[in-house]
Amino acid sequence: MEVDLVVPMKHPRDGKSRLRGAVTPDRHPALVLALAADTLAAVTSAARVRRVLLVASDPAAVAGLAELGVEIVAEPPEHTLNAAFRHGADLLRRDDPHAVVGALQADLPALRAIDLADAIAESDHRRAFVADRQGTGTTLLLSAPGAPLDPRFGPGSARLHEASGAVPLREKLPTLRSDVDTPEDLAHVKALGVGKHTAELFT
Repeated sequence: MEVDLVVPMKHPRDGKSRLRGAVTPDRHPALVLALAADTLAAVTSAARVRRVLLVASDPAAVAGLAELGVEIVAEPPEHTLNAAFRHGADLLRRDDPHAVVGALQADLPALRAIDLADAIAESDHRRAFVADRQGTGTTLLLSAPGAPLDPRFGPGSARLHEASGAVPLREKLPTLRSDVDTPEDLAHVKALGVGKHTAELFT
């Protein structure tokens, strides 16, 4: 089973507000871009991933990420995370109405392609999700083939996705569960081993 993934991204200067101070203020946009670049590098090398659509608030600000093999489009008029996921899913479904589409967060700098591939395999054509390591958020949501993605990201999204019928995936998937919102999260992914783009900011 192959999947097409939607990854949302704010302007780098605006993203990851709770990480401000992890690097000097002038380097904060570079940190946001590095987190995304390491995420996307892993995603585009993963087995079972066919297309990756980056839905950006400012496509020009993230244009360099296209070098990683992703397609970049502008976000819709409704500037919310779930609207970005729905917009990307709709665009992907225009080309393949029966596709499995997924929503993936852009802040997984320790992601290993094998964890993503294992999650896709475990989903087994079901609408399914991967909770973050705290068990409250969601890092990945997958649709069933041709069925609605129905993203419900935001506070308590793991509970909301399960309540909406999505199956929680049970494999360990440590690097797929480790998104970065806080300095504590950043320390955690450094211990796991981040990709080269994030690592370069701390060497």
